[in-house]
Amino acid sequence: MAGGGYLVIAFCFGLAGGVVARLKGNSVPVWFLISAVVPFIGLVAAVCQRSDLAEERRACTGCGAIVPLHDALCTHCGTELEYPQNDAEILPSALAVRG
Repeated sequence: MAGGGYLVIAFCFGLAGGVVARLKGNSVPVWFLISAVVPFIGLVAAVCQRSDLAEERRACTGCGAIVPLHDALCTHCGTELEYPQNDAEILPSALAVRG
C-alpha cells in the first residue's frame, strides 16, 4: 500500500511541474516527467528554469517566422541564422508584448 501513496505524490508533483512549465512557456511533458520522477527536486528545478516567454526574438531571414534570438537554426525552414548586427532586428519578448 505504501507504493500507491508514492504514486499519488509523484503524480501531484508531476502535475505541479507541468503547470509551472506551462506558465513559463516551457515543455509541459518534459517537466511533468522530471517532477514526477524526482518529486521535490524536479519541481524546484521547474520553478528555477528560465522562462521561454522572456526571451527576445527575431524574424528568420529565410521564411520570416519569429524565433528566439539565441536559436542558430530556424525551427520552421532550417535556415542558419547569424546574430543580428543592429538592434532594430531584435524583437521584444512575448512577455513584453503581452504586458
